Amino acid sequence: MRIGILTGGGDCPGLNAVIRAVVKKSVKDYGSEVIGFLEGWRGPIENLVMPLTLQSTGGLIQRGGTILRTSRTNPFKVEGGPEKIMESMKKNNLDALVAVGGEDTTGVANKMFKQYQLPVVCVPKTIDNDLNATDYTFGFDTAVNIVCEALDRLHTTAESHNRVLVCEVMGRHAGWIACYGGIAGGADFICIPEKPIDVKEMLQVIKKRHARGRLFSIIVVAEGAKFPKEDEVLKDQEKDSFGHVKLGGIGDQLAKIIEKETGYETRAMTLGHLQRGGAPSAFDRILGTRFGVRAADLVHKKEFGLMVALDGTNIINVPIEAGVGQLKTLDEEMYQVAQVFFG
Repeated sequence: MRIGILTGGGDCPGLNAVIRAVVKKSVKDYGSEVIGFLEGWRGPIENLVMPLTLQSTGGLIQRGGTILRTSRTNPFKVEGGPEKIMESMKKNNLDALVAVGGEDTTGVANKMFKQYQLPVVCVPKTIDNDLNATDYTFGFDTAVNIVCEALDRLHTTAESHNRVLVCEVMGRHAGWIACYGGIAGGADFICIPEKPIDVKEMLQVIKKRHARGRLFSIIVVAEGAKFPKEDEVLKDQEKDSFGHVKLGGIGDQLAKIIEKETGYETRAMTLGHLQRGGAPSAFDRILGTRFGVRAADLVHKKEFGLMVALDGTNIINVPIEAGVGQLKTLDEEMYQVAQVFFG
């Protein structure tokens, strides 16, 4: 067989591990050829390709980012986009496509499979861990570890200066990174998108800490966290080709409120793209590898329209549509665990 592979959406630790696994399994066990489409869905639209061999993908497991590069291209917003994808498949004599990505990339794959019968298998990735039908996506564990390390460092400077430090993390409209990273890093309060920010409760936590001699506090806030009745504001913000608003800045807003209401010196910092960069954790290397091997098996069995997923410790297959129906938001039980340590 001849197989294509693309990586779409935000970059993510573990993408190269998937590419390596798909190529290794396909070439070594099935005698197939693999080519990569560059820059996400833009690749098959514009026929941007590169060959992928055992030699060119060797040593990729520890490398962050994606050698195929990526973009947030939505083929259904490009004139003739879906048709151009199908043309590229024929032009390159491809029998199947492996699409590696999050909600948007898999959403496009689902529509292409249903409307154009694109022979596609999906591999779920996102540091946000907000994709349905899989317990974890690779990239999430690495992001949480980066948040944890950052909070460890913030603790020392916050305590030295008697400051409140607000750390804004990624996650869009799901609080997985904020909650897991906050718990692991010993945060004193965590704000997540699933719950409106309770400023009164947060201020009480900070003041109680000061009253008992803990003259510093660490606050973690997810980029998608909102104050009550803030939805109307978001409607007017600029959106990308998939309809997502640009997030960011909530950490600075929160820091100003805390300093104004308490008088305590407060600073904000945004981790931003640090959470997406660098080498993947051991967990993400293994998960990406397992996903890639299973995707290659599905392609060669011609079982298309499926997404690989993690169920407990087992790799399973689910319909692509099961992963893109709605966002997987943070478990209430996990946030309750975090609340035990507020203050």
